[in-house]
Amino acid sequence: MKLNVVSTLLLTFGFLSVSAIAAELPSSNDAAIQAALASGKPTMADFGARTCIPCKKMAPILEELSRELKGRANVTFTDVWKDNKLGGQYGVQMIPTQIFFDAKGKEIKRHMGFIDKTEILKELKNAGMK
Repeated sequence: MKLNVVSTLLLTFGFLSVSAIAAELPSSNDAAIQAALASGKPTMADFGARTCIPCKKMAPILEELSRELKGRANVTFTDVWKDNKLGGQYGVQMIPTQIFFDAKGKEIKRHMGFIDKTEILKELKNAGMK
């Protein structure tokens, strides 16, 4: 009986650990953002931090959109507390900040604060996502 409880706890903990890891996009560097902008697809670059509460709420949304929109649009995340130079390069003054770029890599909209999936999809469609 004890073995079953321990096994169940280990399996549950292992599943939760894997789920938590899967819900975070890797932090993008300048080369990754430049590659997204040069891809010919609309891009949303999110600048935040792993410990910021609104950013944490957005993490699973960004991960989901990154998977769902693969080949149609790019979704990047940059942890500005780990790479504050990149945040400065893009003029980030508050986190989270999302910058939407059209397929030519031109900035077309900037949003500060939490943004939900529906609004992100709307902005990417405005940026030319098909």
